[in-house]
This record gives sequence, structure tokens and C-alpha cells, in this order.
Amino acid sequence: MRSTTVSTKFAGVASTELTRMQLVTFTHAGATRVGRLEGAEIVDLAAAAPALPKEMAALLAGGGMQAAGAARGPRVALQEARIEAPLLRPAKILAVGLNYADHVAETGRKPPTVPLIFNKQPTAVTGPGQPIHRPRVSEQLDYEGELAFVIGRRCRHVPRARAAQVIAGYTLCNDVSVRDWQRRSPTMTMGKSFDTHCPMGPALVSADEVGGAPGALGLGLRTWVNGELRQHSNTRELIFDCAALVEHLSTAFTLEPGDVITTGTPGGVAGAMHPPRWLRPGDVVRIEIEGLGALENPVIEEPENTTLG
Repeated sequence: MRSTTVSTKFAGVASTELTRMQLVTFTHAGATRVGRLEGAEIVDLAAAAPALPKEMAALLAGGGMQAAGAARGPRVALQEARIEAPLLRPAKILAVGLNYADHVAETGRKPPTVPLIFNKQPTAVTGPGQPIHRPRVSEQLDYEGELAFVIGRRCRHVPRARAAQVIAGYTLCNDVSVRDWQRRSPTMTMGKSFDTHCPMGPALVSADEVGGAPGALGLGLRTWVNGELRQHSNTRELIFDCAALVEHLSTAFTLEPGDVITTGTPGGVAGAMHPPRWLRPGDVVRIEIEGLGALENPVIEEPENTTLG
């Protein structure tokens, strides 16, 4: 029988003991830290619970969600803060291709028999409201509205039935894609990893706040471009659901707190339209997922500045 390893630094805290909440990474008064979203305010955990890590992955790794949920203290008005991506530089961003039947159909491909996994680089991450760059090397810029989940505990060989124990929560992701670069090699990584091409957020919504087992989430997903509805689906249409993805990925390698797994996009991408309707500077992409909020980003031309370290 295959072994299962699920570990945490907080001994004695059961994996199901999570506080219903929404955690955000935010910048205020020149400092970036983690807070708990409550309506139009953010509980500033750096002030309310100074012993907690100020970075999301470290908070998860230390088993700090309980303390984050219980903390009481100073608050920051949401309108006075800038909401960042929940994970600023995840150690891993693992993405899934062709995971909705209607998207498979619009690409003319065959449905996969195992999850089609690729990487997005951590430097692609950007936050809500931040611009998506149309790269200088291509005009084939596309959107992909997706559900993402975040690993909360270091784990390996996790069976489907125990997937809920290692998922800290859920967020929204736009798997921005440069289609011609994506098709240049079978790995897809180059076309999926341009800077700013992984908008994420606005919050990490705890798993119990979302409700439902990771293998049975039924969350409505919609994507608009300039107010025009382009994608309209439900996460129950996933070919490989979140539990199946945890089982599959953890068979090969260790998953760690703060790792982000994006679950694939439904039909309605720009590249499948006739003719394709690629994103252009001035466009605004808005993704909504039931219970998780909205992620909206404008598109601009890639800035001309070049950085050499």
C-alpha cells in the first residue's frame, strides 16, 4: 500500500482545524504584510499578532492560519491599501492544460487521459489591478480565467480522499498565455511565463469558507473582456478536479506550503475565436469565481525599460 506523508510545524493542530476567513497580502504605509479581510477593512496581522510571519507562504508553513483567524487588533481601510497577489513569489506554480471538455473541443485536441501539467515561473505573478504586459515579441496575447488552490502543508503521496487536509484555500488566477510562444515547444513554459502573466488574487479564501470537498466544488466561473462575457462555466466541469490533481502531483514530488496549482480554463479563449480576438493595450480582463471575488487587470504595452542585473 502506498504511504502517505502529511506534515506540519504546529504539532497537535488537526488538519481540519481551519478558521473560516479570507487572507490577503497588502501594502500600506510602505510595508507589505498579511492581513485578514473583513468587509471593507483589513485586520493588520503584523500589529494584531506580531509573532506571525508577515509573508503568506511562511504563515502557512508555520501552521499560522488558526492564529490569523483569531487575531484581533488594528485595522486598515481597504481603500487605503493596495491588495497584492496572495503569494508574491510562490516556490511552485503548477498549471493544468485542457482540463475542461469545452476548451478541449475548441482547441481540436483529444481529451487527456492524465493531467497535462506545465509550470509558470514565479516572476510571472502580479496582483489585482496591476497591468498585464503585451510583450514586444508577440501580439497573440490570451486570457484564461481559472480557479487556483494553494497548498497549506508539506506533503507527498496524498491519496484523493485526503486532499482536503493539504489545501489551505482557493483564489483566482488568470493564466495569461502568449500563444505563438506556447506552441514553439511541447513544454509550453515559455509561452506561459512572461512577466505579469500570472495575475492572482484578490484573497486566499480558506477551504472551509468555500465549502464542499476539493473533489466536488461547484463554483461558477466567468471571464469578461471590456465587459463582454467570454467564459461562463462551473468548476464541477473540471476533467481532473482539485483532489485528483493533489493526488497526481504529489505522486511525483513534494508539495510545500504556498505552492499554487491553477486548475485550467474553460472554453471561450481568444485564440479559439474566428478570427482570434487577442488582448490589446487598453483592454480590461475581469474574472469572477463564486465565493472568491473578482480579479481585474488592464492590458498595456510592455514597458521599454530593460533591467540588467
